[in-house]
Amino acid sequence: MIEKNLKIGYTTGSCAAAAAKGAVTLLLLYKKLSQVSLQTPKGIPLQLQLQCCYWQGQKTICAVKKYSGDDPDVTNGMLLYAMAEKIENGIVIDGGEGIGRVTKKGLQREIGEAAINNVPRNMIQQCVKEVCALADYKKGIAITIFAPEGAEIAKKTYNEKLGIVGGISILGTTGIVEPMSERALLDSIKVELNMKAVNSNGNIILTFGNYGSNFLKEHFAIDIDNAVKISNFVGECIDFINTLPIQSLLLVGHIGKMVKIAGGVMQTHSKYADCRREIIGVHAAMAGADCEIIRNIMETVTTEQALYLLKKHSEIIFQNTMETILQKIIEHIQYRLQKDIEVNVILFSEKMGILAQSQGVEVFLKKYLK
Repeated sequence: MIEKNLKIGYTTGSCAAAAAKGAVTLLLLYKKLSQVSLQTPKGIPLQLQLQCCYWQGQKTICAVKKYSGDDPDVTNGMLLYAMAEKIENGIVIDGGEGIGRVTKKGLQREIGEAAINNVPRNMIQQCVKEVCALADYKKGIAITIFAPEGAEIAKKTYNEKLGIVGGISILGTTGIVEPMSERALLDSIKVELNMKAVNSNGNIILTFGNYGSNFLKEHFAIDIDNAVKISNFVGECIDFINTLPIQSLLLVGHIGKMVKIAGGVMQTHSKYADCRREIIGVHAAMAGADCEIIRNIMETVTTEQALYLLKKHSEIIFQNTMETILQKIIEHIQYRLQKDIEVNVILFSEKMGILAQSQGVEVFLKKYLK
């Protein structure tokens, strides 16, 4: 839920579309606008100020300054430009200086194309068509989106990791930037999942964040860029994986997050659920732990403390507890999956290292590292 006092902003896609509308208006109607109106896909109308609007030979150029509201966005304040020129047929949209180019499969554009996603492209096309209709213009228009600061700003993003080089992406599905938006984060994770699926021969590694990625690097010499960080969105990421060409996955996670999955919790942020001690306690009881140690586990604050008490109580009970928790994690993930995907899991502790891992992990890693 977004706090009411947080300001919304507008996407790079909205900026590009507004700049294009201003440039085409100058090109066809000879009107130099100070602002343009724009209807976003979310249904929110915008009035965006044009920072400049001028002729360059037979072409016209306009710019809009990116505004991200209260969202911490590295593109906030940058200028996005659109250059318009007449051509014989169609509406052609491309990227110029500071707009990234796609280098890997799995993104919305083909390799070599400008990283201007589908929704922004549609917004730009709609704006161009609107002005062409007003001018009764029947021929074509070429739009080039560029951002002089784009290459430098892109260094602060994950674009290169995703396979976009040389500049920023023109993004957005709603035209609006919602501050602190979980949906925006999940959308970016899905982009990376899709890209990895297309480029990984059907095998994918998932971690919750830096803990898991660093663990992979330290213990298995796997480049952390090869793993997709899914944050707390276990269930929604699994649902999305159902739509991808994936044959096997490996989930690597700290016991503090993973134990929740053993209880069927598929959103692991603490604000949704915290059943860690209960789950460890139940599995310890099934493994033969006595009432006193289970009471002690229930009084702990962290999972690391609970593991320490259990391991000190009995190494065998500790190992059996970790194994049954591991199996429950796999069971819940397989239940959520809607197709036959091999599921492997590595369960680890920051202090104790690997607690348990599924039998297929070594085979998976051999396939993955080929």
